Amino acid sequence: MAGRIFTPFRVGGFIIVPEDAPLPLGAHIPLIMGKKGAFGSGEHETTASCLEELERIPGLTGMRGLDLGSGTGILAIAAVQLGAASVVAVDIDPNAAASCAANVRLNGVADRVFTVCGELASVGRALYDLLMANIYADIHLALAGEMVARVRSGGWLLLSGIPLQDKFDVQRRFASLGCVQTDLRIMEDYVTLVMRKA
Repeated sequence: MAGRIFTPFRVGGFIIVPEDAPLPLGAHIPLIMGKKGAFGSGEHETTASCLEELERIPGLTGMRGLDLGSGTGILAIAAVQLGAASVVAVDIDPNAAASCAANVRLNGVADRVFTVCGELASVGRALYDLLMANIYADIHLALAGEMVARVRSGGWLLLSGIPLQDKFDVQRRFASLGCVQTDLRIMEDYVTLVMRKA
């Protein structure tokens, strides 16, 4: 796989840094990304919006998280850097899982981010305080029931990858499962939803 070329850039309180670049000085939280990464190193509007919304979720410290469709693992890594106790990062694509595991090592968080190659069913029936899913809208709709079942009452869902034309369907589906929308970010082509399980 060809390496991507990018220079350090900021997203909210984070700075995304390629693995061979020196860490910039400053107050931003560094997220080190390998150059062979799968999709999702912060350049795309859905990933950037998730990082910014993650910073706004109250009480993140100590939470147990699940990152569904984790790609490079950037959201899982960001969550533990913000104080989450642990995150399980699951992706069906072996290349994405390998990329995630490599990035977890680069960021020194292998004791708190656990990479799983498989489907949502692969992670068992544990309950999480936070579920992050930057995935296709049809997968949100197909897995909504299973996703909500993995979140404890009062827990959070950070949902993105949703094209504008699918916003209403996804909102309605998760609302029907007892989730209340607390934030909505409308971007150029996509939306990011923050919901809380009632």
